[in-house]
Amino acid sequence: MQGLIAVLLALLVVAALAVSASRKLLPAVIIFMSYSLVMSMVWMLLKAPDLAITEAAVGAGITSVLLFIALKRIRELERNLLESEEEVRQYFAAKEKEEQDRA
Repeated sequence: MQGLIAVLLALLVVAALAVSASRKLLPAVIIFMSYSLVMSMVWMLLKAPDLAITEAAVGAGITSVLLFIALKRIRELERNLLESEEEVRQYFAAKEKEEQDRA
């Protein structure tokens, strides 16, 4: 039992470091979700089922869903920003062409 808890705690440390080292957001969210699931198992082994259920529901469940929604929203905003930048470039290119035609 102690050995299993030690392995799970080592996994927690590895997951925490992996989240910190991750450069992309989606893998970081997935690793964070796995961190919460491992923590839920630790709570079960420590005979705290109420904490285990809460950790699984809130940590791996609700928080992960909210982070996925935030990632989707960030990608939509980035896409809209790129489209807006392209429109601005086209506008200024057209203005520049008009000025060159007048000259």
